[in-house]
Amino acid sequence: MNARELALKMLMQIAEEQKLSHTVMARELAAVPEMDKKERSFATMLCQGVVERKETLDFLIAQYSSVKPQKMKPLVRNIIRMGFYQLAYTSVPPSAVCNEAVKLVKKKGLGGLSGFVNGVLRSYAREPKKPEAFLGQASEMRKLALCYSVPEWLAEKFVAWYGIDLTREMFEVFLQRSDLTVRVNRSRVSREACIESLVSDGVCVSDGRWLTQALRLSGVDTLEKLSAFREGYIQVQDESSMLPVLCAGLKDGDYVIDCCAAPGGKALQAADILQQGRVSARDVSEYKLNKLRENVERLGFQNVELLLQDATQVREEDIGKADVVLADLPCSGLGIIARKPDIKYHVTEDGMRSLQELQRKILATVVKYLKPGGVLIFSTCTINPCENIENVRWIREELGLCESSLDPYLPDRLKNVDTKKGYLQLLPLANASDGFFVSRFQKQ
Repeated sequence: MNARELALKMLMQIAEEQKLSHTVMARELAAVPEMDKKERSFATMLCQGVVERKETLDFLIAQYSSVKPQKMKPLVRNIIRMGFYQLAYTSVPPSAVCNEAVKLVKKKGLGGLSGFVNGVLRSYAREPKKPEAFLGQASEMRKLALCYSVPEWLAEKFVAWYGIDLTREMFEVFLQRSDLTVRVNRSRVSREACIESLVSDGVCVSDGRWLTQALRLSGVDTLEKLSAFREGYIQVQDESSMLPVLCAGLKDGDYVIDCCAAPGGKALQAADILQQGRVSARDVSEYKLNKLRENVERLGFQNVELLLQDATQVREEDIGKADVVLADLPCSGLGIIARKPDIKYHVTEDGMRSLQELQRKILATVVKYLKPGGVLIFSTCTINPCENIENVRWIREELGLCESSLDPYLPDRLKNVDTKKGYLQLLPLANASDGFFVSRFQKQ
């Protein structure tokens, strides 16, 4: 199996299984450990690129094909999408793109359509144009949505929240590749020794943007091949995702409840900080909890307990017992589209409203676990104000907690007028991190 065939396989499974692309890609790449690193990288780039730019690609294809993408056989549609992506966004020679696409069509038993595929691709290769060339008098919002492959209604939301200039910058970032970020497990290894291990495995290591425990990695094929990963020296975690635990101000002896713990980065970070203390990591998904258990064992923590628990259901024995409650809640994920591009196609307005209702139901439940003086950390990986700042007001007014300044816990570069009030909204901008929201409250 070559890279293009693997990319096609992954694209077909993403469509057929209705699963997020990163899940399918992780599974399928793990199934071919013998594949050359460059081939794996090309397959990854090709699959990610088609998913990220699907709406733009389909629009372009429709301008060059007598058969609209929606009417094509799914296999042919994805082969042509792969071809258009290579022609429009990579430096692969057009002749190679067309020839490999024809080979792939024939290999999949659709040789009768090879002439059609070849004709559409060569038509674009002869006279490639950007989407704007076909949009004419279309509205600016329509142009914005098509050029960045974002549903038009969602583009309108972003502009309403943040204005056209910031929206365009965020959409640019969503289409860029970012380094892998990990957190050093400092209870097991020093930062210097961790870096030495990574470099010895051929990984390029650079500092985090704000935090010393964060490292950015490039040149990684599979994590499992790294000694630092196998030995429990590192845990994959975006730098923005490290902020909630830092803002909790953990101290020895604290009892911490992470009420929606999967995939586990924050619970493991809390365990790493606490010398004496206990972390109760909970999730409603048994599958995700088992994956978290693997990481607890790999990192070697003895102070983490795992519990299968629906966060909307109160656990009576924990009422009034927690020093810190971490509530990194289910959300629309609009801050991490760069990592999970499928989000922009699946999110809906009704879905965002439903998520806000779920968030408030969870918050009203888990706040009961706080001791007097206990700290609630509410966070999300979205930039939707309805799921963030509106919930801050709701927590204050309905749950009776008081906002608490984030400034004592944040790097100076992140402090602003809002952090003094108890919350921080990070946007997914150039040279920044994922979009993320964190807020801090205290029970009086």
